[in-house]
Amino acid sequence: MATEDRIAFPTGDFEGLIFDLDGTLVDSMPAHFAAWCTALATFKAGGVFQEDVFYAMGGRPTHDIVIDLNDQYGLHLDPVAVSAAKREAFLRSLGEIVIYEEVVEYAQSQRGKVPMAVATGGTRIVAEKTLQAVGLSDLFDEVVTSDDVANGKPAPDIYLEAAKRIDVAPERCVAFEDAQPGVLSARAAGMRVVLVPGPVHLV
Repeated sequence: MATEDRIAFPTGDFEGLIFDLDGTLVDSMPAHFAAWCTALATFKAGGVFQEDVFYAMGGRPTHDIVIDLNDQYGLHLDPVAVSAAKREAFLRSLGEIVIYEEVVEYAQSQRGKVPMAVATGGTRIVAEKTLQAVGLSDLFDEVVTSDDVANGKPAPDIYLEAAKRIDVAPERCVAFEDAQPGVLSARAAGMRVVLVPGPVHLV
């Protein structure tokens, strides 16, 4: 899948690369939104999560989003139960996921030159199954998920942990992101950020 605009890939002055997963390495956001709709409908809360709000929250952990929906709409959804339902709905759609060719090709070109990690707001099981589904499991040195940190995006925790695991100072890393929470997270960690534009079908 190609993105709409050219990406300003970094050259030269960096020692590590850290990539968001959904919406950055893979075109999975429509499948995630569909999974949200399925899960919320199961708990009689269909229609409360608008698509534009979903994309604005890209990268945030499911659990945190459920808490926000409860606060915003006066709901009493169980974050654990909704997260589980959403996860199962998404995993059923893994066959629909495709890579963003430009981003993946760049990552492949850097393999062996600098350490690379994935920093995703998703859970470990979803991240690993997504990477397996598109054949990217062996491309990265580390995969850091929401299961590994106390605070999800936009807090800097996940990017700081990813930098730690690849043994590169955060300010020497470049992060690739598609959504505002992730951009804020990487910048708060002290990293330079490359913005990955949305795919054509989202315009």
